[in-house]
Amino acid sequence: MNQEMDVSTRKVILTMLKTQGSLTVSDMAKQLGITEMAVRRHLNTLERDGLIEAKLVRQAMGRPTNLYSLTEQADELFPKKYHHLTLDLLGELVSEAGEQQVDRLFERRKERMVNRYEEQMQGKPLEERVKTLAEIQNSNGYMVDWNTTNEGHYVINEHNCPISQVANQYNHACQCELMMFKSLLNANVERTECLVKGGIKCSYTIQEKDK
Repeated sequence: MNQEMDVSTRKVILTMLKTQGSLTVSDMAKQLGITEMAVRRHLNTLERDGLIEAKLVRQAMGRPTNLYSLTEQADELFPKKYHHLTLDLLGELVSEAGEQQVDRLFERRKERMVNRYEEQMQGKPLEERVKTLAEIQNSNGYMVDWNTTNEGHYVINEHNCPISQVANQYNHACQCELMMFKSLLNANVERTECLVKGGIKCSYTIQEKDK
């Protein structure tokens, strides 16, 4: 129970900093109705996790004090509706230029990503390329794991899709991801499950190209 209360209090602190801006320990203690020592304990945890940062400021009277504020990392904890804007803009593009133009955008995005990452794949055996691709996708928010099958093939599983709202409406985004995998891995890649099509993950089976 105490641990749940601690987590809840830290969420309240993050919300206070989001809605009110920078605050001192004293400000937070008064609003929360707890001691400054208790507030500092929560702040230590949040600072350790990279969610808040402190700035020492001088006061008209008395000693300098720390002002706490959110980091960029913490800002990602709060809801974002970027996909609504993206879908609106893509919808306008379809109206103006047709759906083929949207497909071209996804193709160009795929090409940029291949150009960005292909150097990391050069000279590596397939297993290392699979591992590297999994790390790249993880860094982009796809929550990836990978493994080797009994047949000697490789499987990449993506448990999250940051662009799912867009891909639901514009399926070419999924096709471009498959093409990107094939290009970066220089291998045979088959998608066996897809989040957008009702699966619980996006799953890809990978094997060496036929000699």
